[in-house]
Amino acid sequence: MTDTSSPTATDADPTADADPTAATNTDTDTGTETAAEGGVTTLDHWIDGALVEGESSRTSPVYDPAKGAVQKHVRMASAADVDAAVAAASAALPAWADTSLARRQAVMFAFRELLNARSGELAEILTSEHGKVLSDAAGEIARGLEVVEFACGIAQLVKGDYSENASTGVDVYTLRQPVGVVGIISPFNFPAMVPLWFFPIAIACGNTVVLKPSEKDPSAANWMAALLKEAGLPDGVFNVVHGDKEAVDAVLEHPGISSISFVGSTPIAQYIYETASRNGKRVQALGGAKNHMLVLPDADLDLVADSAVNAGFGSAGERCMAISVVLASESIADELVAKVKERMAGLRTGDGRRACDMGPLITKVHRDKVAGYIDIAATDGATVVVDGRDGEFDGDADGFWLGPTLIDNVPTTSAVYTDEIFGPVLSVVRVSGYEEGLDIINRGRYGNGTAIFTNDGGAARRFQREVQVGMVGVNVPIPVPVAYHSFGGWKSSLFGDAKAYGPAGVAFFTREKAITSRWLDPSHGGINLGFPQHT
Repeated sequence: MTDTSSPTATDADPTADADPTAATNTDTDTGTETAAEGGVTTLDHWIDGALVEGESSRTSPVYDPAKGAVQKHVRMASAADVDAAVAAASAALPAWADTSLARRQAVMFAFRELLNARSGELAEILTSEHGKVLSDAAGEIARGLEVVEFACGIAQLVKGDYSENASTGVDVYTLRQPVGVVGIISPFNFPAMVPLWFFPIAIACGNTVVLKPSEKDPSAANWMAALLKEAGLPDGVFNVVHGDKEAVDAVLEHPGISSISFVGSTPIAQYIYETASRNGKRVQALGGAKNHMLVLPDADLDLVADSAVNAGFGSAGERCMAISVVLASESIADELVAKVKERMAGLRTGDGRRACDMGPLITKVHRDKVAGYIDIAATDGATVVVDGRDGEFDGDADGFWLGPTLIDNVPTTSAVYTDEIFGPVLSVVRVSGYEEGLDIINRGRYGNGTAIFTNDGGAARRFQREVQVGMVGVNVPIPVPVAYHSFGGWKSSLFGDAKAYGPAGVAFFTREKAITSRWLDPSHGGINLGFPQHT
């Protein structure tokens, strides 16, 4: 679900472009950044309700992808900095866990209102650091808000069960209690939405949080931390530590953290799962994807073409639910490819603040890696229908640009098919029909999302039963569940049993306790539970 170019347990090389000499002055009263020499700011950690420089002197640059220029630096946490965040969360835990459900709901409602009113501010932050166009950024926030609204109903969601007289005079009931201090490690592609998948439910359930966001676009995390404080969340309940593999490993191994929630690439999800589990933690680790769209001959090809363009190139293809492969039935493949190409011609790639359709990629390294697959496709015998390297871009010449790319006749043996490219590259694989398309999907290592486009209800019903994928769309290209269901895939797209948000999220952030009780009846004679009497 994130850039797989790095072998570290985060989404960037821990030594790449580090600037350990950046000078800063900390202001813990206003804003989320601190001023530095030369007009470049440095983003601090957020610990115990305030900005904190921390002990580590290492920093990492944060780019504006549309300009290819460093706009700020972010601090890289040491193990000691993670210790400080966990200590703050641990200190805040007893009081927050003991806070009434009504009070927790009130904080979530206040946060929801603030986030809704000021979502434009957050969208601008996302666009400036990630590069996605403002409409994509607004959509990301809207989907995150759904989870906040779900968490506002936490009182209904954490109710236990009660069995009266399970045995004579014996009652059995269950409680749901918080797990403790929870760790969240989020990727660069959705710096607001993915944390919002986890922390509203975790906090509403009575837990305290240590969030490690991506160092590539870290400001959204601090912005949300300040907003939570404004909403009335006590200091220490929500903490943010920035960093790379050193910080990630400190979170995974810390004895004070009870659970880990992660979204990223499959190799790193597996690393997160194995490391955190080995350290006794509950883990939900969502991995990568290679999502297919199976198009049957009876499908509405205009709907399919629109869906393929939207699902393949939205957010520059940097999302784990992007459609990256169209399995087109042979009889309609030529017509479909022509329709997709026609629609791509109208897409405008450029600075997300200029009303473009698609923005840049997150870094130059990632842009170059994605562009390299176009050469691989030609070498492997595929047909490059639209080469995104040849486009004109409405943005600074140094931006990390790659336009929408369409590749036809892609062999399933090619790396263009097998790899999670995580960019605006849409591949077309031609199939004989339903059976071959289903077989290709089910043989894949990933099982995150998929879709079928057809007007045949029987085929759709059969597909949703037979496909080995966790989230399925029927004439819907990106089947991300609403907040009161749960998000997660199968196979190498999910490590651990717990999906994100929805009922699965509530179960993950709570522990069930069963209580068996017996109380003596007042008529027992040994104890009189009535009013005192003079005898």
